[in-house]
Amino acid sequence: MKIVRLTAIAVCAAAVAASAQTIQVSKENRTISVTATDKVTAMADTATVHVGFITYGPSSDAAYANGSRLSNAIVKALSDAGVPSSAIESENQAVAPVQPYQVEKLTDAEKAQRKFQVTQSWTVRTNADDAAKVLDLAVKAGANQSGQIDWSFKDENAPEAEAAAKALQRARTQAEQMAQSLNAKLGALLYASNEVQASPIRPVMMRAMAAPAAEKVQPLAINPRQIEKSATVHAVFAIE
Repeated sequence: MKIVRLTAIAVCAAAVAASAQTIQVSKENRTISVTATDKVTAMADTATVHVGFITYGPSSDAAYANGSRLSNAIVKALSDAGVPSSAIESENQAVAPVQPYQVEKLTDAEKAQRKFQVTQSWTVRTNADDAAKVLDLAVKAGANQSGQIDWSFKDENAPEAEAAAKALQRARTQAEQMAQSLNAKLGALLYASNEVQASPIRPVMMRAMAAPAAEKVQPLAINPRQIEKSATVHAVFAIE
């Protein structure tokens, strides 16, 4: 809950109780209380791409060697493309024996090559428009367990503040209409509270893409998503 306290212009200031969330209603304190909700929808400008791999080996050392090769190849591919190291963060990594149920359908020869496994994953933060490029670089370098993308804003406060401002304006409009119906004039804002609500993410249709040439695989067609932020404002106005 985000609370914004706004001071009335001298008039009716004494009407606000010691507890800022309690407005005393009396003949001396004429008020209108309104609750309003509004929202904004904006295209995400930041993407967090999840990339990772799994590889195997006949021994722990062999699996680790395969993992080391893939791990460094993936990070090098990203770095060579200009992704800063500060944008690449490790999520998890593990070296572990392969469980029997994981290889029960394989031949004995295949099972012998999959005694141990190495897994590793990272998150790569980038501009939303570069998400497909980052994913493509990682996959082509060996990141065979990749694809999840989290969409967000560089400045998360901006859309929340915009939604709250719209909700407050809606509350003022409703209060003015109520005041007019009472043959009164809307006065100063005495109190306002703001709650930014959880927002669903709206998927954007992916771009159509022609079939790639056999010798060159193009990046996946990935578009940023639209994110909706909504806010509910409870406002109390004086009436004159």
